[in-house]
Amino acid sequence: MFSFASEIHAETVREGVVVKQLGTGQNMNTLHWDLAPGSVVPPHSHEQEQFGYIIKGSLEVTIGDRRAVLRPGDSYIIPPHVEHGFITLEESEAIDIFSPVRSGVFQPK
Repeated sequence: MFSFASEIHAETVREGVVVKQLGTGQNMNTLHWDLAPGSVVPPHSHEQEQFGYIIKGSLEVTIGDRRAVLRPGDSYIIPPHVEHGFITLEESEAIDIFSPVRSGVFQPK
């Protein structure tokens, strides 16, 4: 399967948080995030394991009881059902991969 940038739809899921679904397979999906400075993804959890990679900017990431500031080239892995959240410290971009497929990401808050 191929995904072409010209065919990918961006969706604002909350103020300052824009997501693009880059692709979905049988067992995983990949999202691209554009995040405005000061935007927040509040603490939440889900059944999927999540891998993330910071492309640009910086994010304060909380996973369980651990917190770190991540910058370009840094990554994280979130186990299933572990509470986590994000605070954008400057204009940022990130990629997330979820397994199994995570649906419902596109519901505006």
